Amino acid sequence: MKNFPRRHFHALLSGLLLAGSALGLGTAHADQLDTITSSKKLRVAIDLAVPPYGMKDDKLNSTGSDVETAQLLAKDWGLELEIVPTTGANRIPFLQTDKADVVISSLSVTPEREKVIDFSIPFAGISAVVGAPKKLDIKSAADLAGKKVVATRGTTNDAELTKVAPKEAQIVRFDDDATSITALVSNQADIFATAPPLLKVINEKNPAKQMEVKFVMKVNMLAVGLRKNEPRLKEKTDAWVRANLKNGKLNAIYKKFHGVDLPEDVLKNGA
Repeated sequence: MKNFPRRHFHALLSGLLLAGSALGLGTAHADQLDTITSSKKLRVAIDLAVPPYGMKDDKLNSTGSDVETAQLLAKDWGLELEIVPTTGANRIPFLQTDKADVVISSLSVTPEREKVIDFSIPFAGISAVVGAPKKLDIKSAADLAGKKVVATRGTTNDAELTKVAPKEAQIVRFDDDATSITALVSNQADIFATAPPLLKVINEKNPAKQMEVKFVMKVNMLAVGLRKNEPRLKEKTDAWVRANLKNGKLNAIYKKFHGVDLPEDVLKNGA
């Protein structure tokens, strides 16, 4: 090896590393479930500005159906819960950049999202609707032509609105639901692509608005967002969802905050 050219040595080493990788001898992929278990903590990304899914109560404590779902998950797994506050646009990036272990944040299952993250089986449901004051005559997407419509960036409401809105509609996007709600409450706009519970929030803050659902764009399934290719974590999460749909705990949480039972398409996952 005394006179073995350095460049040949590096080429040989690179070849061996590539061969080892091809044979599965490379660096082992850290299993996320093991990492979470060893840390004794579950970091859950939740948007706390989307009542009644995530919000702060009058004592500034985190509450809402997503919060109680996360609390139940952490309790059942014997882990400390760490809520990682996020926005609609940051939910998936937080998951991908390891700022959170999972996402429980009114996260709808969509084909686009399934390309970059995995989902548990659905544990809840949410409707993407267009809401406006009772006085406005809006029955379909065509009636949005020439009108200003607010949407929260990065949400399925934004995506569905973009699909159905006529080109003459003016879509105004804000980075989080709190800002979108403020725009509606302060009369900067009258039409909102959102989920029905947020229309109630606007009416509570400004009773004169009298917001109501004008039409439903789509009914989406909500699930726990997971990093790609973590089969053990997904299997454990799916089993947890099934068990808590079967025992009624997830339905009780949903009914507490939304006033209705979970959609039948969700409940059947616990049968």
